[in-house]
Amino acid sequence: MKPAITSKNLCSIIFAVPLGLLFTSATNAAEQQTNSTHARFDKKGQLIRPSGYREWIFIGAPLTPNDMNDGKAAFPEFHNVYIDPGSWDHWKKTGEFRDGTVIVKELVSVGGKQAPSGNGYFQGDYIGLEAMVKSKHHLPDANGNWGFFRFTIENSPQLHKSASAQPEENCMACHQAKAAKDQMFLQYYPVLRAAAGKGEQGTGR
Repeated sequence: MKPAITSKNLCSIIFAVPLGLLFTSATNAAEQQTNSTHARFDKKGQLIRPSGYREWIFIGAPLTPNDMNDGKAAFPEFHNVYIDPGSWDHWKKTGEFRDGTVIVKELVSVGGKQAPSGNGYFQGDYIGLEAMVKSKHHLPDANGNWGFFRFTIENSPQLHKSASAQPEENCMACHQAKAAKDQMFLQYYPVLRAAAGKGEQGTGR
């Protein structure tokens, strides 16, 4: 004899499946975000300018000011650097940059050298955007499968919508010779060093 369906167990029957589906959907969505890549290329093989990168993981803001380089610094602006979330998760687990890693470098001028807190270097205006991408498919012959892309339009607040990989002599030669790990200047990014291969514990020193 089947048990009678009461209002209490009717609610259980109605909501049990949807709640299970919601849990599964949330899990699948999280996995898809981790496994997806933000690297998008057009039919010409150009990297489409990444969007939403300010919502990614901020890993540092190096600066090599003119004042400390005889007025001739190669990169006299701040570089606000971000890594995409899926690649950050992979880095925390393995200490390696996965295929599909996107690292965005936002260029910001030095806006001033004085503040109420004291003298220093303070950010000014956005002046450009660059990116590093690791891709076996799109950069099979590049060292480490890394490519360097520049979206900056000189003397303009606008940016290119897409960009081709820079010639190796423009960027790769320096990265290959001086970078601490896999073409990345890890020695200047304590956020990356602290997290490498440490899983969810990779937020400390």
